[in-house]
Amino acid sequence: MACLAMTPAAHAQSDEIRIGEINSYKIFPAFLEPYKNGMVLAAEQANQDGGINGRKIRIITRDDAGNQGNAIKEAQALITRDKVHALTGGFLSNIGLALADFAAHRKVFYLASEPLTDKLVWADGNDYTFRLRASTYMQVAMLVPEAAKLNKKRWALVYPNYEYGQSAVETFKTLLKQAQPDVQFVADQATPLNKVDAGSVIQALGEAKPDAIFNVLFGPDITKFARAGATRKFFEDMPVVSLLTGEPEYLDTLGTDTPEGWIVTGYPWQFIDTPEHKAFLDAYQKRFNDYPRLGSIVGYMAIKSLAEGFRKAGATDTDAIRKAFAGLEVMSPFGPISYRKQDHQSTLGAYVGKLGIKDGKGIMTDIRYVDGATVQPDDAQVGKMRPQK
Repeated sequence: MACLAMTPAAHAQSDEIRIGEINSYKIFPAFLEPYKNGMVLAAEQANQDGGINGRKIRIITRDDAGNQGNAIKEAQALITRDKVHALTGGFLSNIGLALADFAAHRKVFYLASEPLTDKLVWADGNDYTFRLRASTYMQVAMLVPEAAKLNKKRWALVYPNYEYGQSAVETFKTLLKQAQPDVQFVADQATPLNKVDAGSVIQALGEAKPDAIFNVLFGPDITKFARAGATRKFFEDMPVVSLLTGEPEYLDTLGTDTPEGWIVTGYPWQFIDTPEHKAFLDAYQKRFNDYPRLGSIVGYMAIKSLAEGFRKAGATDTDAIRKAFAGLEVMSPFGPISYRKQDHQSTLGAYVGKLGIKDGKGIMTDIRYVDGATVQPDDAQVGKMRPQK
């Protein structure tokens, strides 16, 4: 366990805004260590010149070890012992859903920073849970037009066999079928999270003879998958559409094994030329002497969003903060975002592009930013998917 105290220890609790943060630090350090840095930077910036409404932000972190039961145990301790005013965090989608359910039952505010499952804001949505990052549906919707342009009929699917992967694949199948009615899905490779047998997966895909592949693997699994395919020359002349693979967390590991030409979502930090991103990049590099990863953006925006929410609310009680978040507008390194009233989903977008290699490192090329607001369902659709009061 760790505590990121952004104020001196002697500060009275009444002078603090305490945020309880829960994540799988030991299991996914490549994403979550930069994420922690992003939180630190945002808290330090918020605490300058007196903090939020005269109160300093203090972040108390807990590690859930990738386990739902541990996450709930830590959330309970943060609420009862540490007296936090809000919860945030969550990496895995199943843990995010567990924390959202806890928030609803305990009537505590929860900002899900990283979990991508659509259920979080739709089928299992509740009054106390908001979500920062572009959802599974949103990111798949960014990629489907690119997949349809390939005009390939026989698609294979590769994904981690838990909520996030299952959700991504179902959305891809639905949206691609709408765009290309004659499409066929000829292989379905659901792998254990962090335990992919990449050689067997490549063999099974080869036997299915697909025209293209939709991949949802991430973390150590994507590295194994990409390298196994390269060794067998499987990806030569094989179009691949791959969720999240353009994130520096994964490109850093792939290096010269980065599969060139894959169509991906990600974070091309080197090539984003906007005032908002430049300000973030300069501050981050000055503070940590390192370049940001996608996790840095997510951690930074989780705390910045909470700071803006508490500032707007003018109070720290749960009802005030959740009402403040409905329609909350925040400036991000990607530009302005807002939290939708109808489903509590933010409009933070993502970059779409292709993978390449430069100076021995994986990069994204042909990049374009997709505003999250352009790939979200309308109010009528949300009304059908989200529980009605």
